[in-house]
Amino acid sequence: MIITTDLGNEGAIATSWNALQPIWQGGAEVVRSGLPHQQLPPAWQILLLGDGSPTRHLQLLTGEPTEVDVIDMSAIGMDDDRAPSSLQAVPGPRVRRQVWLRTASGQRLAYATSWWEARHVDEYLENKSLPIWASLAKLRTELYRDVQGIYYGDSPVLAQAFGEAGPFWGRHYLFWHHGQPLTLIYEVFSPYLQQYLGKLDRDKV
Repeated sequence: MIITTDLGNEGAIATSWNALQPIWQGGAEVVRSGLPHQQLPPAWQILLLGDGSPTRHLQLLTGEPTEVDVIDMSAIGMDDDRAPSSLQAVPGPRVRRQVWLRTASGQRLAYATSWWEARHVDEYLENKSLPIWASLAKLRTELYRDVQGIYYGDSPVLAQAFGEAGPFWGRHYLFWHHGQPLTLIYEVFSPYLQQYLGKLDRDKV
């Protein structure tokens, strides 16, 4: 597992990012076909495997605006950063961004890491405190969200930050714009969302 310097301190310089320790994982074929409903309830599959905006979905679920706490913006050059192999599709040198997605009232809902081509990150994330969906919607940017992997796994750091016991569900995907990869995003969702999406049965995974 990769651990940041201090995810609880927004002013801290994060030296790395938090990947799940997978108990189970699936690739593009699993994403296309979906999972048995006893393994992952349908509403969770819409969030994890669908190509819609997670920040928009979270806002609709909770009835509150989805806000962002940026905890890391780091230049990583050409380093693979222990990211999913899809990172190689994003031209370098690169910048890594880490955020919490939360309700306006402060409930953390998800953790996300994204990797961007350094020379374009300011163009697409002019206001870095906005969710990516809001920034790109403001620019009327046409995108295709290409979900490539799904994970079920543990992270003590995220368990502490969410205030929820794992394991957790996560995914990674590429954003495509005009036929070119724009960014790679890795997201992990809090079990807090069970109250909106249905109970997760840890014994069925």
